[in-house]
Amino acid sequence: MSVDILLKGGILPDGRTTDIAIANGRIAAIEPSIDAEAGEVVDISGDLVSPPFIDPHFHMDATLSYGHPRINASGTLLEGIALWGELKAQQTEEEIAERALRYCDWAVSMGLLAIRSHVDTSDDDAMKGVRALLAVRETVRPYLDLQLVAFPQDGFYRAPKAKENTLAALDMGVDVVGGIPHFERTMADGRASVTELCEIAAERGLMVDMHCDETDDPMSRHIEQLAYETQRLGLQGRVTGSHLTSMHSMDNYYVSKLLPLIAEAEVAAIPNPLINITLQGRHDTYPKRRGLTRVPEMLGHGIRVAWGQDCVLDPWYSLGTADMLDVAFMGLHVAQMTSPGDMRRCFDMVTSESAAIMGLDDLGLEKGRRASLVVLDAGDPIEAIRLRPDRLLVISNGRIVARRKRGGTTLALPGRPASVSRRHTVEGRSNVA
Repeated sequence: MSVDILLKGGILPDGRTTDIAIANGRIAAIEPSIDAEAGEVVDISGDLVSPPFIDPHFHMDATLSYGHPRINASGTLLEGIALWGELKAQQTEEEIAERALRYCDWAVSMGLLAIRSHVDTSDDDAMKGVRALLAVRETVRPYLDLQLVAFPQDGFYRAPKAKENTLAALDMGVDVVGGIPHFERTMADGRASVTELCEIAAERGLMVDMHCDETDDPMSRHIEQLAYETQRLGLQGRVTGSHLTSMHSMDNYYVSKLLPLIAEAEVAAIPNPLINITLQGRHDTYPKRRGLTRVPEMLGHGIRVAWGQDCVLDPWYSLGTADMLDVAFMGLHVAQMTSPGDMRRCFDMVTSESAAIMGLDDLGLEKGRRASLVVLDAGDPIEAIRLRPDRLLVISNGRIVARRKRGGTTLALPGRPASVSRRHTVEGRSNVA
């Protein structure tokens, strides 16, 4: 057998040590020992091999715009929305595309090889973002899956041109139907928008990903309507509710009814821990809510959940590095998912679970799948979350697209070793979710 790349001695997320042969953009073999001629042989002994990191919720039309035209002084969601309105009127199509491509470079360097990005379709400037990101999608297609959501950010009914622009964006080739029911003028309008947007998705054979109940108001319950429409229209497995922060504050009895409805409708959930805990609870004194939805309870009901990043250096969030392990790290803490099985699951929530929600069924560490993977300077998924380590190798569609030399720190301490590593895989630690 002759292959393009042969990886030797890597550790899979389930703990197995294996070689991986890559040929013609696909995984040709995953076996304990592979003897083959290869264009390049890479020794990755003891290093974790992961499926690619995937971000199922992002806003690429705003990314890397922090400080333009000003900074969000209050740090609130509403000031961020107002600031975004100012930026939209000033930025050009070329500026949106340039920032987005720069962010995609960051993403590839971090092993983030698939992103679902919402693109604003609210107003007269909407098509700038749509055109820019459609062009970016084509540019990065050889190495990064960019899935776009038509997102009427100022309200499908509330913004005068949002409906027209959202339909136009879908006609232009945007992939997913989005919405923001809690931002409509009334609860009734919000419910109606969920119905109409789901009907549009059903007619066009598209997926749905709705910003849903991103508020501290426990009476914002549009996720219930989303679950209902999903079942009514036969959209099971194609619908996602993003954020769902109001559930953090809902009455427990109501949630005990709601979670089985979401599970029955096969609606997925994407909380965004970095942003949810930053933007929510701003009207509270103490105790202060942190807004993350009820992730462990959702998982307990069999609901598919993935972590999203949402924002990097934009009107809503002043930090970020395109590292999905940062997202998993924060989500683990806020959701108090600290058992070995829960921590391992948080790793899946930025890799395989995100892939499933986005319909990327050809990704994964199995023979015949697309050869897109990441080699990390860690011994297992839990250590990867703890360290957020260097990505030593990033392979996309069978081609090495990023490399990094293993870093080390030298010490000058009497009687101590000359160098230090923070790797510390625990013997006997369970890797079973």
